[in-house]
Amino acid sequence: MPGPATRTLTVRFRTSAAAAPIRASAWQSTAPWQSRAEEAVMNDLSMDRRSFLVSATVFAGGMALGAARAAGQPGRSGPWGADAPAGIELSPWIEIAPDDVVTVRVPTPEIGNGAMTQVAMNVTEELGCDWSKVRAEFASIHRDFVEGGSYTSGFLPFFSGHGTDPVRMKQALQLGASARERLKAAAAARWKVPVDEIETRPSLLVHQPTGRKLRFGEVAAEAGRIKLAAEPALKSQSEWTFLGKASPGKLNLPEMVKGETVYGIDVQLPGMVYAALMQAPAQGGRLKSHQPEAVLRMPGVRAVVVVDPAKTKGAPVKPKATFGLQGTAAQSGVAVIADHYWQAKMALDALPVEWDAGPGAQWTSTEAINEARRAILAKAAGKSIRKAGDVDAVSGGKVVEGLYATPLCENATLEPLNGTALVTGDAVEAWLPSQDQGQAFWVVVDETGIAPEKVKVHQTYVGGGFGRRTLSDDARMVLAVAKEYPGKPVKVIWSREETMRQGRYRNPVMTRFKAILDEQTGLPKAVSAEANATGMALPMGYADMPYFTSGIIPNVRLATSDLPLNILTGAYRAPCYNSHAFITETFIDECAIAAGIDPLEYRLRLLGKWDKSWSDCLKIAAEKAGWGKPLTKGEGRGIAISNWPKGALRNEGTTMCMVAHVAVSEEGTISVKQVDVAFDCGRVANQDAVRAQIEGGVIFGLNTALNEEVTVKDGAIVEGNFDEYPILRLADAPRLINVHFDALSNNDRFEMIGEAPMGPIGPAVGNAIFQATGKRLRTTPFRKHDLSRTAADIASETGVVVTSLSR
Repeated sequence: MPGPATRTLTVRFRTSAAAAPIRASAWQSTAPWQSRAEEAVMNDLSMDRRSFLVSATVFAGGMALGAARAAGQPGRSGPWGADAPAGIELSPWIEIAPDDVVTVRVPTPEIGNGAMTQVAMNVTEELGCDWSKVRAEFASIHRDFVEGGSYTSGFLPFFSGHGTDPVRMKQALQLGASARERLKAAAAARWKVPVDEIETRPSLLVHQPTGRKLRFGEVAAEAGRIKLAAEPALKSQSEWTFLGKASPGKLNLPEMVKGETVYGIDVQLPGMVYAALMQAPAQGGRLKSHQPEAVLRMPGVRAVVVVDPAKTKGAPVKPKATFGLQGTAAQSGVAVIADHYWQAKMALDALPVEWDAGPGAQWTSTEAINEARRAILAKAAGKSIRKAGDVDAVSGGKVVEGLYATPLCENATLEPLNGTALVTGDAVEAWLPSQDQGQAFWVVVDETGIAPEKVKVHQTYVGGGFGRRTLSDDARMVLAVAKEYPGKPVKVIWSREETMRQGRYRNPVMTRFKAILDEQTGLPKAVSAEANATGMALPMGYADMPYFTSGIIPNVRLATSDLPLNILTGAYRAPCYNSHAFITETFIDECAIAAGIDPLEYRLRLLGKWDKSWSDCLKIAAEKAGWGKPLTKGEGRGIAISNWPKGALRNEGTTMCMVAHVAVSEEGTISVKQVDVAFDCGRVANQDAVRAQIEGGVIFGLNTALNEEVTVKDGAIVEGNFDEYPILRLADAPRLINVHFDALSNNDRFEMIGEAPMGPIGPAVGNAIFQATGKRLRTTPFRKHDLSRTAADIASETGVVVTSLSR
């Protein structure tokens, strides 16, 4: 095994020696409309004790533990297109120091979702260490590359997904169990007693017959030399004492409280210079001219550099970026490099620049884009993605139809885009606040053309991601600037305005829905729909909804179409699902009202023969919210349900139902008073973390529904800061967000939580507004609708009669 990981001395965070590529994977790799067999093949999710070896080594008097694929076992493709050689160690995931401190190196970045903490919890469950002595560090992508795939087993190992992914979880549990058994074996050898007489307690090894004790750290070095005949089996979940029982806070909280957490914007390096960046206002545009001589004599200014998308050298090996490189293309830009950022920013503002908007100029306004979408939908010529029966043969019954839309939205992360890079000859080192270190690594390789073994990417903490930092187009721009000023660390910073106007925006969706209701039951006997989007076209919340996938509605045709724009879209939290779920659940609510059936009862009838957890979530959320209880005029309750990311499968994904209680004033001001949430993700490993993720998701999704939209003029984004792009204030948040765990099915899965709330919150609020005012909102943001009512309007409001809660 290679020696211990090196430390970077120039910044305050620790890094492993190095690391690298991760297996190429598409968003669609876990698409819910695939069969389970297809999903298993695409994700290679199997891992057992025969398939992996666990290796240990001594470092500085302690033990470092890693895992490796066993000889003869099929493996993932390594960086050179072949399976990693047998016996290559998985870089030290676990270190046990002489002072008992356990360091868990985690490939997933910490973006506020607690993923690093969760992986450390998984290790702790089997290792049996004292949680107060556990630390987490970022693993190294460079080391992963050099050693042929140290971290690349499992689903998207360097991506900022959840810490309870089944492969990640099982791997971490196995590492903990294997470390524990080596410690026990070392203690048994020292005491010359049978190993089965050794018991572990938090960071202690106890010899049962004599009561002798050793700390983990006292035998860590000896444990590092132990070779087990076989790796231990994992405990059954019924034996767990930590996972599902404890709810510790995030491991990085003490650093955050003390201001020691190093985000990308905090990186400081000797001799560092700063670059202020400006890109073509209309994405896809080009720099026509600039006059660098006008600013080169300003204080502190060192250089003016141009970012030319044509200057990418190309990687020396074919990159294996997680999401590919197509969406990371550099945008034409110019940067001023100076001794300090403010000097660079002042000079950039003074720089005479002329831009060519290119093809984006055709989009003169947001309305022009919407008109183009409506024209496409009118042709009804989209690609069919789900079909059952024959919708054209159905006639008779009430028709419900509508046009629904969601806009472009900005991720609005607290930390502006930034990154630091040092390019020196044939090597490069970068410090990046990325949501996917693997993606960032290969983007750096591709942009510089430097051999991957000479590329080091250091993961920093991330001040908000929400999908914005997944593709690593920001990393490409950092390197595009830094390579023009080699030999010095260059910190590139986007201003807030530049960050907001150079986003990878939420995919806008416009959908035309039509249903024909059965004359007897009021349920749809035929549904047709076409959704138009831009770029990423994931159908979660649309084509995977059980209404359309399980035979509940006998005749279904769902289609999609695309409107190419110069404006770039990306992974806004819960990509596409955040739009589709709003549209679908608003439409289902309209069907219920048209049929004269309570919206809760309507969904229960539709989903009665589907996965029981959906009905449980509906009933529990409704009951806890007081569904059916009288409300004063101008108030209403709305309900919605959806699943991320596997709605078409039973006992998969996270099903989430929300009931929103809103009040709408005479002037039309919306107040969300209370939100009740019931959900099923199978099981939870950390209840407080799950509650926090749901509460945060409710607030994020609520702001999306109420406030968020960026608008377009001449191909460029108009809004540039928070004075133009409203964000929910504390005073506007619901008085109560009640998270109910009663609907958990205890199914054997720990599904992701953070994105699921984005589905039901918007339609729940919109449906509640209809109950309160009789006005149906088919587009977001709701703040742009006129909900004001006269005194006569309010006097005539009688509310909607609801039926009793079904059981």
